[in-house]
Amino acid sequence: MIFISSSCVKNEKIADSVKELAELGYGNIELSGGTTYYNGFEEDLQRLKQEYNLNYLLHNYFPPPQEHFVLNLASLDAEVFKASVEHCLRAIALSKQLGCDKYAIHAGYFIDLKLREIGKELSKDDLFDQKEATNQFNTAFEELKDIAGNDLALYLENNVISGPNHKTYRPENPLMLTDLAAYNTMRERLDFNILLDVAHLMVSCNILDKPFEQELQVLAGKTDYIHISNNNTILDENKALNRNSSLTEMLRKIDLKNKTITLEVYESPEKIMTSFQTVQELIDAS
Repeated sequence: MIFISSSCVKNEKIADSVKELAELGYGNIELSGGTTYYNGFEEDLQRLKQEYNLNYLLHNYFPPPQEHFVLNLASLDAEVFKASVEHCLRAIALSKQLGCDKYAIHAGYFIDLKLREIGKELSKDDLFDQKEATNQFNTAFEELKDIAGNDLALYLENNVISGPNHKTYRPENPLMLTDLAAYNTMRERLDFNILLDVAHLMVSCNILDKPFEQELQVLAGKTDYIHISNNNTILDENKALNRNSSLTEMLRKIDLKNKTITLEVYESPEKIMTSFQTVQELIDAS
């Protein structure tokens, strides 16, 4: 099943993004960040779900908080951690109300990212004590899994370490879960499902000098939930996927049947549709 991220279109209100995508013909919509809180957005989502016969998933920074912050369950700042847990609890509750079967959050950060730096070059900050931050993250995630129960599967999305941010922090990595080695290390202490963001992995493997195609095949075999977009392997650009790209050729070698796939293409409606058709062809050929 192919979902389209609500972040593929730019509106202040989530209802406007959902309606725009629904009227373009997409029936599966992943609700993600980029919109502003307003009273009644939950009712709007239920109404649109019925009106257009939609399926939803919630992702990471959704629902929109009344006051924006950077979600980080590994934060050792008490206020950031508390806000992160409360956000996840709201997302779990709304996921159940909307009939979702998955909810994914980004793996943690060993720094507190600034709002203005999200998706951009990071300033240099002191890293948290990694053992303490990891323990806190693992405990919080286990507790959230218990609350989600058997009817809502929780996932962790792999982070992306860009070229500029690697240069700022090397030899340290300020982000959890950026590659296969980090996945294996995390799995030793935490039972989790990975939401594999292919574009994140492509950048991280290039920057960390890891074999992308090999890691893609291994990690894709460990999950049923994948995010897809394309980029220049240096920055996460959310570009379209086309039939002739090298990434498409790599994806042809992966069995995509029975996986939930979300497109995160921040380009024109035509390029979103081209990406959708390309992924559908890959699924059909699997």
